[in-house]
Amino acid sequence: MIATVLLFTAGLILICIAGDRLVDAAAAIARKAAIPQIVVGATIVSLGTTLPEILVSTTAAFGGSAAIAAGNAFGSIICNTALIAGLSQIIRPVRQVGAASIAWRSFFFFLVIGAMEICGGVKGAYGRPFGILLLAAFVVYACLTVRLSSGEECEEAEGGEDISIPKQLFLLALCAVLLYAGANLLVDNGILIAQSLGVPERVIAVTFIALGTSLPELVTSMASLIKGYGNVGLGNVIGANILNLLLVIGIPAAVQGIPLERQTILVDIPLSIAVMAVLLGPILIRKKTFRVQGIVLLGIYVLYCIRSFL
Repeated sequence: MIATVLLFTAGLILICIAGDRLVDAAAAIARKAAIPQIVVGATIVSLGTTLPEILVSTTAAFGGSAAIAAGNAFGSIICNTALIAGLSQIIRPVRQVGAASIAWRSFFFFLVIGAMEICGGVKGAYGRPFGILLLAAFVVYACLTVRLSSGEECEEAEGGEDISIPKQLFLLALCAVLLYAGANLLVDNGILIAQSLGVPERVIAVTFIALGTSLPELVTSMASLIKGYGNVGLGNVIGANILNLLLVIGIPAAVQGIPLERQTILVDIPLSIAVMAVLLGPILIRKKTFRVQGIVLLGIYVLYCIRSFL
């Protein structure tokens, strides 16, 4: 048990260091390439921080346990939005949000998750054709990101900086790998600790695994706030949620299909929609976030965890 706790702690330290450096590299790329911070957060950073969820779900699918993918994906969306974005807005609300970048991503998210709720309710599973459709939607999302980002307003670059884009991209890739390694240590040993304490397997799936694989987003968002790059953290959460739908579920569904529990259809998906509505509503209407949003979101996450354990 001592070795397990030490490995758990080592994973936590690793993702903290990697998340801090990832934010610096992303912000440097945004300034050098004149790309809006929120776009960098919703694309490069979110892809890096979503790697743990993608790899966990893909590995589970090839190992014959694809059902874990749905709990991992929707649990991560709830955690990303209610816990991570909630804490971020309580600590430091974003006073100027790139609403144009958020608007089409919000529409895309709700369109995809609405289709997933309907398909899940009708068929009780995500079959291979639906998984392939989700992967095709990812291609569409990537193309839209490239096409629309050129017209979005970017932050002013700081003068006098000599930034190497290839070097920063290498740092991003390295930090993403370290984030995955740290999250893997954290999740594996966290599950062992939870099992030794008698925590039920389903609770471990929707809380410990989801929280563990969302830790890169948490560390990245907190580091973004500390460094004054609130839009990077916000874009990271929104982009990661979209990737959770398209890749974390899409890949294992395309491999062998994903059976859905009734709890997922009746609670997890509707709650994912609800928390994203709470986060995005004020952004789309007022182009900023509020501390009360964070309080509401955090309260929802606490109630969700209590319900899961009970």
